[in-house]
Formats: sequence, C-alpha cells, structure tokens
Amino acid sequence: MPSHQPAAGMMAVDPDFVKQPSPMAKTTEPNRNKNYDPKKPHITDMPITKKNWYKHVNWLNVYFILGIPVMGMVAAVWTPLYLKTFVWAFIYYFATGLGITAGYHRLWAHTSYSATLPLKIFLAAVGGGAVEGSIRWWSRDHRAHHRYTDTDKDPYSVRKGLLYSHLGWMVMKQNPKRIGRTDISDLNDDPVVVWQHRNYIKVVLAMGLIFPTLVAGLGWGDWLGGFVYAGILRIFVVQQATFCVNSLAHWLGEQPFDDRNSPRDHMITAFATLGEGYHNFHHEFPSDYRNAIVWYQYDPTKWSIWVWKQLGLAYDLKQFRSNEIEKGRVQQLQKKLDQKRATLDWGTPLEQLPVMEWDDYIEQAKNGRGLIAVAGVVHDVTDFIKDHPGGKAMIKAGIGKDATAMFNGGVYYHSNAAHNLLSTMRVGVIRGGCEVEIWKKAHADNKEGKIVKDEFGNRIVRAGAQVTKVIEPTASAGAA
Repeated sequence: MPSHQPAAGMMAVDPDFVKQPSPMAKTTEPNRNKNYDPKKPHITDMPITKKNWYKHVNWLNVYFILGIPVMGMVAAVWTPLYLKTFVWAFIYYFATGLGITAGYHRLWAHTSYSATLPLKIFLAAVGGGAVEGSIRWWSRDHRAHHRYTDTDKDPYSVRKGLLYSHLGWMVMKQNPKRIGRTDISDLNDDPVVVWQHRNYIKVVLAMGLIFPTLVAGLGWGDWLGGFVYAGILRIFVVQQATFCVNSLAHWLGEQPFDDRNSPRDHMITAFATLGEGYHNFHHEFPSDYRNAIVWYQYDPTKWSIWVWKQLGLAYDLKQFRSNEIEKGRVQQLQKKLDQKRATLDWGTPLEQLPVMEWDDYIEQAKNGRGLIAVAGVVHDVTDFIKDHPGGKAMIKAGIGKDATAMFNGGVYYHSNAAHNLLSTMRVGVIRGGCEVEIWKKAHADNKEGKIVKDEFGNRIVRAGAQVTKVIEPTASAGAA
C-alpha cells in the first residue's frame, strides 16, 4: 500500500498493489499433500470416536518422530558408544540445532539478519539434518504462530495443552484451512529455500543419516555408532529440544515485557534450545537477531550469528533500540505494580469522602468519637488509640483539633508508614480544608492537575506524597 496518506481525488488503495501476485505458493511448487481437496470435509471437522480415532492420527509423523527414535534406542542396547562418536554426535547436534535456530528461525522466519549464499546453503543443509520439515513449511507455520499466538489459528497453541504444543500438533492431523494465513512471498523467491523444499527428502536422508554415519565410519570406523547415535538419536534429541520452544517456552518462566500472551523467559528453556528460551522478549521483538540481550544470558545462536558477521558471512543484523526495549520492560513492571496496588487497602478515595463542617467535626469528637483532622482530612482513630506507639495521651491531645502540625513535626515527624496507615482511617473532609477540598472540586470538574492514576483508574500515591503529609517551609532569616 502507499506509504503516504491519500489526498483528495486519490484512491484509498493503490491499484498497482492490488495487481501484485499472490504471496501464497506458486502452482509449480509441491504442496504438503498432493491429494488435498479444499472442498472436501477435513477429518478434524469430525469428532474423535472409537471407530475413527486412527484417521485423526498423522501416522507418517508418528513413525518419523516417535517410531524411528524407539528403534534407535533399542539398537543402542547392543551398540557401544565410543567417546569419539559421542563428541561427534554432540557437535552435529549443535550444528543441526543452529540450522533450526539461526537458519529456519532467525534468518528465514523472521529475517532478523541477512546471510551470504555459502551460509544459506550451510544452514539449509544442517537444518534439513534436524528433520523438522522444509524451511518453507517450517517458517510458514512459525509466522502464523507469531501472528495468531494462543488463538485457534496458531498451529501449535499452548492453550490446547502443553503436550499438544510439544508433540500433539504434529502427530495429530491439522486442518490447513484453520491455520492463520501468512505472507511467504520472500521465501518463494529465495532459490535456496525453493531448492531445499523440492528436494527435502533427499536432504533429510543425506544430512540426517548418511552424512553423520560417513563421518564416524570413515573417521574412526564406527559405522553403526555413527548411524545410531549421531544419526537417529541425535535427530530425536534436537527435535525434542526445538519442540520445547513451542511448549516449555510458553509455560515456564517470567514475562518481563508483556503478559497478555503465553511466551515466557527462562534459563532452563534457553539451555535446552540453544538460546531460544528468552521467548517473551522474542515475541515482543521478533525481528531482533538476539533472544538474550544481557551478556550473561545463554544464547549461542546470537553469538554464532555475530561471529558469522565478523567473518563476512552475515550482515544487516537487526536490533531493537534499547530505549524501546526498556520502555516495554518498564510498562510491564508498572502493570504488575498496578495489579499489586489494587489488592491493598489505600483507604476511602478522597473524592468519595463526605464533606463535614468544622463545628460538626468538633461536636462528634466531644461526644466520644475519636476524630482528628490532618491537612483537612478527618480520621477516626478510635480503635487505634490503645495501639498508638507514642502513647494514648499524645494521640488524645489531637482529638477534635487540627492536628496537622502535630502530625507533621510539631510533636513528631511521622513516617511514610504512619501516613499510609492514617489513610485507611479516613471518614471525611473539612469544608474549606485547603488542598483537599480544592482537589475534590478539580476532580469533579475533570481537572485533576497532577493526579496520577494506574491502569485501573485508582490514584497512585507515591511514598511521601500522601495528602496528609504537609511539607514545612524552609526556615529563613528575618527581614532586615
């Protein structure tokens, strides 16, 4: 759409933009299922019963995600694990994990940086070795996840259950029409993405199983160990680690930037996912090439991208301005403070207090009611007299009088806690009570001046800013 506002006589929408090609997949590209018919009722539209439950299961994914790893675990019983094979399996686990986190996720799904052709080819290859779908398929679902987080259009919404967001969305069939639409035109124009998508099965076999087996076999003669540990079991581990981003990162941890949706930050998830565990930050600032913004937070994916930049393999690394990041953090802190503040007793709001005549105030005090006036606000301290830290006599001396000076330093300069406690004893306002009545009138006229309110509309009282705290003027020399 045009970047400027339409002027008089102009069309609201640029017709050239409308004529642009669809961002969806080209007809020449393979679909997930060639037999897919959008007009035919999908199995997910039918309830699961004892007779049709097996039709709801994606048996191909069950075989690849659960079946093959079980076979690998069984084979591991009689396959010795040599140190070299273990080290190689860990190194390749890290490389294929980066293929997902630095490649599929941060490069292609979020375009948080740009990569040269050699780096793209490397990430597409090792990413395929993680066996988590093609770049195009993975990024398309992930963009839908960000755009429709926690809704029915989110392909792996944690609102459907922790197990569903971790595995269920893959082992159970999904209706393609229910997944939110996203723009993947940039992916369709990337030759590396298109090539990998068209040759995905070949990439999986070559990089997922054959390559790690060849390294262990040709390197130190451990063909079977390379196949079982660096191949099958390594795939299982890297898959489960990545799946934690969809499940654990939406369930465990804190929400320092926004709590309207489920993403959370936690160090444990970061260790399990090569740095993707600071997920609350990521959902707020998805185009930032970092997940962890503090130096001591674990994010090897960020460090890898930075190193690639130094080597000339990556460029245009995107970062949100620290000012915007800190604004989000402060707003969330304020929101939590407001929620905590709402649970506390701050006394009757000033605007809800009845106005009392001075003579009426004195009359009620003479008739045995323990009333004291501080800065024009009347407080009933009857039940507090026996608990007054300064003794009964001292507080009784202020009953029926203007105790403003007494409370603010004339007798004792009361603490912030004392002013807070006193606010819970408010019962009225003296007519002509200076600041208080003027404040009440301004409030009624919607001219609140410097009054600050939280998100619930309640007045925020800062420490030392209670209405009963009257600052004494600084003493000065007398006139000459």
